[in-house]
Amino acid sequence: MKYFMQILILILIINNSNATIWNSPYSTKEEKENTLFSSFSLPPKHLDPVISYSASEWGIISQIYEPPLQYKYLKKPYELEPLTLKEMPTIIYLDKNNSKVDENSTNIAYSKYILHLREDIKYQNHPAFIKEYRHLDKSALEDIKTINDFKKSSTRNLKAQDYEYAIKRMAVRAYHSPILDIMNQYIIGLKEFSKEISKVAQNKKKSKDILNLRKYHIKGVEVIDDYTLSITIKGKYPQFLYWLSMNFFAPIPWEADLFYQQRGLIKKNITLNTYPIGTGAYYLSKNNPNREMILKANPNFHTEYFKGKKLPFIKKVIFSLEKESIPFWNKFLQGYYDSSGVSSEAFDQAISISSNGNMGISDSMKKKGIKMSSSISPSIFYLAFNMADPIVGGYSKEAQKLRQAISIAQNEEEYISIFMNGRGIPAQSPIPPAIFGYQDGKEGTNFVVYDWINGKRVRKPIEVAKKLLAEAGYPNGISKKTGKQLVLYYDTTSRGPDDRALMNWRRKQFAKLGIELIIRATDYNRFQDKIRKGKAQLFSWGWNADYPDPENFLFLLYGKNATIKTGGAGINSSNYQNPKFDKLFEEIKTMKNSPKRLEKIREMIKILQIDAPWVWGIHPKSLMLYHSWYSNIYPNAMAQNTLKYKKIDGKKRYKKIKEWNKPVIMPLVLFFVFLIVIGYFLYRIYQNRQKAIVY
Repeated sequence: MKYFMQILILILIINNSNATIWNSPYSTKEEKENTLFSSFSLPPKHLDPVISYSASEWGIISQIYEPPLQYKYLKKPYELEPLTLKEMPTIIYLDKNNSKVDENSTNIAYSKYILHLREDIKYQNHPAFIKEYRHLDKSALEDIKTINDFKKSSTRNLKAQDYEYAIKRMAVRAYHSPILDIMNQYIIGLKEFSKEISKVAQNKKKSKDILNLRKYHIKGVEVIDDYTLSITIKGKYPQFLYWLSMNFFAPIPWEADLFYQQRGLIKKNITLNTYPIGTGAYYLSKNNPNREMILKANPNFHTEYFKGKKLPFIKKVIFSLEKESIPFWNKFLQGYYDSSGVSSEAFDQAISISSNGNMGISDSMKKKGIKMSSSISPSIFYLAFNMADPIVGGYSKEAQKLRQAISIAQNEEEYISIFMNGRGIPAQSPIPPAIFGYQDGKEGTNFVVYDWINGKRVRKPIEVAKKLLAEAGYPNGISKKTGKQLVLYYDTTSRGPDDRALMNWRRKQFAKLGIELIIRATDYNRFQDKIRKGKAQLFSWGWNADYPDPENFLFLLYGKNATIKTGGAGINSSNYQNPKFDKLFEEIKTMKNSPKRLEKIREMIKILQIDAPWVWGIHPKSLMLYHSWYSNIYPNAMAQNTLKYKKIDGKKRYKKIKEWNKPVIMPLVLFFVFLIVIGYFLYRIYQNRQKAIVY
């Protein structure tokens, strides 16, 4: 019994001590260090910058690759600044004879962008820069499983040729760059080069030869010297600067391209898609997409400062695979993830909504020191009318009033409340907040759908919509011509039980006007095919900004981009065509942001609001929660390379993790006490029986 009491006391001491956390997915060292704990839900397929175009992939590669320009982290409206350049590109405007002209000239035939590179930028250490590794035979690859198995690595300076090489890779059709067709319209000679080099690449593949792009050249892309590059585009296109901030224009050293083309490495899945090589603040030190990906600070990273301090602040980032939202959320609350979005399941626990509709952190989150960052995304989700449809389309007064009536009846405020937990604002035009041309308040109100009452935007009463519907020829939803109820068709990919409530809500919005809405659900490929061919009548669609310019949204309604005019290739899926709008679009497309441009954009928006080719829908709001030890969190929807600015206080995190995750071993203690007591009594019974037998 004496030993039993000693064991019990020892267990109780351990239970009340600050013992190591038993359930931690990380080591104590990692918890204390300047390490960020993050996650991914789907294994990334493409880390090659010429191919990748998904947000989850860019969240990783944007920390590794460096295009010439980046967005200022704290600046809104969004503004570009040099990243690997000494200064913003010099732009020279030329006429058809290649003579210099003023930027306001009507004779601009070409724009030449001259990029002056910094001379202090180096790549991460990589085996591609070791000459002996460019011709690896079978025996040399026997012990190679990952890029880290190479014993030697080196680096070199970033050069203008690397940016030229990246554009050459973009031109190879077999690489499936999603922006090639767009750039073919602008970069001089790219279209012709693409045709030529794609054939060469095809032949090289057949003969199993390596494609070396160094000996091929694009007419409009010129390397002036090691640190100066010239790119010439057709006409005047100011938005080209935005493209120079995207990963498609990230530099690729020729050594890496040739290194990764070796068939032995391809067989081992060691390629640019799995092991990127860049000049950025981080490099990918571990790539196990089925479990964990790790970024580490690039020791060769060039000098860059934020608020007077050298970047990057965080030295290591661990991305763990988390497929389910509930386990992820629980780990976030335990401190094992530093930030989290807000899923529908966790919304009520995380967010409180005040009487005036404002969102804030719930009391339980405040007690843990959790903070919230929110911003309106540069995106729009809308309900589109097919303007080529004989019923909902057309440009007559009656057709306009039909669409206007439906627009008023679609209660977007209710949609945001029910289906988005309040995370969004009703759109008044295609242009979202923080993009030039967006206006808030009374000036930015769509007066076709809303009234301005007591300083607030109020949706017009349903009676107004019914009056418009009657003037359109459908009093109470009944056609004056046929005497039958108006029936409209809504195409969607929504098919599961979770979408049933949404579809029922959508029907009710039309039923308020006496219109019957028939839902036609189909698979995504069939849905896209119907949109491209102009066969759908009503459908929902969305757009995320490629770059922060109103042109990137207004071109969704430009007549020449209509899908039925482009054989399905256009982005104007509603097939809207208004000559006055199109003329204004062509004028503002190449203008710099100015009062004159804003005036023309306002005129365009007014045309759209009256024609109502869309029910303008919503601009979604993104919410992010983060712990008190995670700082320098500033929302910037356009900037992707933001990890270098952020900070982690590892010591504070470790303290909180210990506090929130103390081992609860009392049940275990009681279980062992029970076993010991039972064992003791069984032992005494056994001893007594043995004594009885002896006597």
